[in-house]
Amino acid sequence: MEDVISEGAAAGLRIRTVGSGPGVLILHGGGVVADDYRRLATALSDRFTVHSYDRRGRPGGPPISPDHATEVDVADLAAVLERTGATKIFGHSGGAFIALQARLRLPLTRIAVYDPGISVDSSVSAGWLPAFDRALAAGDRPLAMALAGAGASGGEGVAARLPLAAQVAITRVFLRTPVGRRMSELLPTMSTEVGLIAAHDGPASQYAGVTAEVLLAYGSRSASYFGDTCRKLAAALPHARALRIPRSGHNAANIARPDFVRPFAQFLAG
Repeated sequence: MEDVISEGAAAGLRIRTVGSGPGVLILHGGGVVADDYRRLATALSDRFTVHSYDRRGRPGGPPISPDHATEVDVADLAAVLERTGATKIFGHSGGAFIALQARLRLPLTRIAVYDPGISVDSSVSAGWLPAFDRALAAGDRPLAMALAGAGASGGEGVAARLPLAAQVAITRVFLRTPVGRRMSELLPTMSTEVGLIAAHDGPASQYAGVTAEVLLAYGSRSASYFGDTCRKLAAALPHARALRIPRSGHNAANIARPDFVRPFAQFLAG
């Protein structure tokens, strides 16, 4: 089922809903769309009414303005929560950042995040953004995507250790796939998202006002800074715990294996 917000500042946001039970909202990460989490939504739909929406800058939705700010993302989320009645969120990567920013202002009861794109003590580097922006402006999307991949991984992993020319060559092949072409179209959203995350860098204590129950999960195969971030946030938030998910990389939320989904479903059910 699809619903479109037609009035107010959030006009144009498309909400997709499946399942039945308590309401849960999936908040997608950067460089992807809500449909990339359809396996997760389906897996949760036997216990929850699962809502998702494409954030700004995605095809068919509102654009990202030059002066886009985190407050806009939070206001959009507030409009979707009001429309659906959901009070629980699963946030992935950049979606986790918005979820915790929102809980400082919105009445959420449970927040589950995976590989949260949150900068704690300079954990998220934005040093690659100027080169990324130049590549994007020049129309060199393979170079832009290679820079984004290396930057998002924190320089970890086999691909990130290859010479840049080799990373670009691999990216050219990836861009010929349907997933690669779709991600290429979304590259312009990356600079805004990572820039906002880096701009909100600070100690974990800045999120101490998040009083909801929070599950901070990270993949055993994800970049190590995600685990560091989760542990620091778990120590700072009053009702939070960190959880390592075995055999899982950053895209595990999109693959949604049963053993990945299980701890989130149990947590969101309360």
